[in-house]
Order: sequence, then C-alpha cells, then structure tokens
Amino acid sequence: MTLLGQQADSDIFAAQVLGCRRHLHAAAMRLTRSAVDAEDLVQETLAKAYAHASGYQPGTNLRAWLMRIELNTFYDACRARQRRPWEVPLEAGAADLAPAVPSAEDDALARMPDPAVVAALRDLPCRYRVVVCLADVEGYSYAEIAGLLGVPLGTVMSRLHRGRKRLRAALEARPQAQGRTRDRVPLAGEEAA
Repeated sequence: MTLLGQQADSDIFAAQVLGCRRHLHAAAMRLTRSAVDAEDLVQETLAKAYAHASGYQPGTNLRAWLMRIELNTFYDACRARQRRPWEVPLEAGAADLAPAVPSAEDDALARMPDPAVVAALRDLPCRYRVVVCLADVEGYSYAEIAGLLGVPLGTVMSRLHRGRKRLRAALEARPQAQGRTRDRVPLAGEEAA
C-alpha cells in the first residue's frame, strides 16, 4: 500500500473514532463521576486507540472496540490508584481553594427527563447501573456488553434483570412516598399492562 493510501485510511479511521467521542464521554462520566476524570479517560482512550489502530479489524463494531479500550483503561487506573499510598495535600486549606465542580454523574443525570429515574439510577449498585446504562441508554446488545465488561453473557442478563427489577421497585415506591400515584411504566422489553 502506498503512503498516500495509508494516510487516507488513517484519516478515515480518525474520523470514525472521533464520531464515537460523545458515546465514550458519556460512558466515561458514568464510570468516573467526575468531568475532569472523564475527559482524561476519553483522551487516554483515544490515544491508545490511535496507537493500536492496527489492532482494529475493519467491519467490526468500532464503538465496542473503543469502549473495551476505555473500560480496560479505567480498570487499570483503579488498580493503580489502589496500590498508591494515600496522598494528603501539604496545605491545610487546599480543599477550600478547589472550585466546586459537579460530578460527571450529576451532569449526565441532569440531562435525563425524570428526576425519579435519575435518583433511582444513582441508587443502583455500580455493577447493575453500568449494565443498565450500557443496555438501555447506550443501546448495546447483551453480547456486546459481555465483551465490554469481560463477563459471561448469563452474568449480563442476570445483572440487567436484577438492575431493572431494582429500578422498577425504586420507581414504584417513590410516588407513594411523595403522596402521588402513577401507573407503572413498562421497562424495555416489557409489554404495557
């Protein structure tokens, strides 16, 4: 292949990767719960994707490939953070000087239409919240989620079922606690009663 052909392929790959940036950022915000950390995670993901572009097989799901890189990068950072000793700022008032930045999860959930759904999602344990968001918000298939998270397909199905069940229970309990009543809204994959 000529140098010009390689450059054209590289430009096409770059355009396709940048087209997935919004999805990567949304997932990063759910993972990190910090806008700054989410942006760092996306940048590192994109850098790794470009460095290992030869590992991508054209014709396969680019978004899933990028999400796998992002999840691995996030997990690596979590493991590294656990091995690191506690860091304490030298200045006693350093925490007071830092600007108050809303968490990434707060920012992402603020864009959701119903505050009850936002609160219920926020209360889900992480293992359920990630699977529910990947399936119902991002639209990934069960097999893609299993590949992204590195868990068996049955685990994805059970986590999604349990996550949706907990979400439904939280949403059904919420209106009565506020003195309102609402008909139950069917979740994805259910028929209306």
